[in-house]
Amino acid sequence: MWHFRRVAKDLDGKSLRRSPPMGRPRIMVSISRWFTGFPGRISITSFILLIGTGTLLLMLPVSVKTGRLGFVDALFTATSASCVTGLIVVDTAGSFSLFGQGVILLLIQVGGLGIMTLSTLFLLIAGRRPGIMERQVIQGAFTHRGATPPSTIVKEVILFACLIEGIGAVLLFSSFLVDAPPSRALYLAVFHAVSAFCNAGFCLFSDSLARYRGDWLLNLTIGALIIAGGIGFFVLSELKGHFPFSRRTWPRLSLHSKIAIPATAVLVFAGTAMVLCLEWENTLAPLALPDRLLSAFFQSVTTRTAGFNTLPVSRLSNATLFLFIMLMFIGGCPGSCAGGVKTTTVTTLMLLGFSRLRGHDQPRVFHRTIFSGSLWRAINVVMISLLVVAAATMLLLMSELGGMSHLESRGQFLELFFEVVSAFGTVGLSTGVTPGLSVPGKLLITVVMFVGRLGPLVVGIAISRQRHSRFTYAEENIMVG
Repeated sequence: MWHFRRVAKDLDGKSLRRSPPMGRPRIMVSISRWFTGFPGRISITSFILLIGTGTLLLMLPVSVKTGRLGFVDALFTATSASCVTGLIVVDTAGSFSLFGQGVILLLIQVGGLGIMTLSTLFLLIAGRRPGIMERQVIQGAFTHRGATPPSTIVKEVILFACLIEGIGAVLLFSSFLVDAPPSRALYLAVFHAVSAFCNAGFCLFSDSLARYRGDWLLNLTIGALIIAGGIGFFVLSELKGHFPFSRRTWPRLSLHSKIAIPATAVLVFAGTAMVLCLEWENTLAPLALPDRLLSAFFQSVTTRTAGFNTLPVSRLSNATLFLFIMLMFIGGCPGSCAGGVKTTTVTTLMLLGFSRLRGHDQPRVFHRTIFSGSLWRAINVVMISLLVVAAATMLLLMSELGGMSHLESRGQFLELFFEVVSAFGTVGLSTGVTPGLSVPGKLLITVVMFVGRLGPLVVGIAISRQRHSRFTYAEENIMVG
């Protein structure tokens, strides 16, 4: 049977069919086109490779003090560190050796700043230019403006990270020096400065930072590191460009910064006030008034994305746990080390509601109208995130509780729901159920941490097939609300 194939020809009758470049196999060309179709696939692949490498290193006998770490626990820990989450199934201080803790610290730093950021830095050091895919990934991760060169973005990100983490380590060193020798205090300062700035929440104390509940310098330093790492590198860059600040600074900032900065401040101080009200007669009762204010402030800052705690999470009231769930779901700002659906996303949807009540079709703020594409992206992010959290909670309830009656499992629904949102928001707070999860439960939380770090919208687009419709159907109205 003859098979005919239509082939374009030029004037000489020669075929114009595209063939793979010389020296490149066809499969390599297909892989390259698959990546260039959506740059987010590069980030996904890079994180998978980072997690895989971290898993293998943590499974080595030298990574733990005694015995050997199993595959599931190593995979969970590597994912939690790479996705800067902070959830643990084994005690970081008690189980891992100095080498294992170093591996975790490296995974936190690389995962927090991004693999493409560090790889681009190495290219710049070697005198080479980043490729098109590297440029798209970096510009999409750290800024909403495509005019900024990737080399400039990478240099500023590395500069901010080294400078802020260095200052934080110096301040933390003086606090740890009270209870530890200089070498140990320096190690603790560097580890916790990196963990705080990357919003990871990994801690080298079994009780997190509860023993330093009354240390104002340590609490304020960790809180400042978390806020700096969670507000976004674009905002930090704009603030640096307008330093020293004056009355003319605010009008010159971009709309993104004008939304991100107030949203962060409102969430921090509103969270502090809510924790004070809800825990005044509970976990805050034994503390003096200054320590109550400090603990409430610290917990409000760290709950949205970092995962450190100075209050016992297992003893918090149900209302406080639900408040923490909402804060964890919101998370930090875009272009940062933080997770969640992001502050600007929630603010955009709130502004849309207020604008509709005032008769405007699109949200308006600071004498600007928010771009419709940003509005639809915010709606998609929240909707897909809610679906991911709901599906993960259902699956975790099935894997951990099975057909158990709700009368026999009172309180466990809120704990498992809290665990899922903590993993999705890459926060790391836990009521204590993480180490006791089954193997399917641990694997499920691992996937949720991965999706939460990259963003459900990015993952969904990356694994989907892009199709451009050549026609549209007629519109018809439906009843809504």
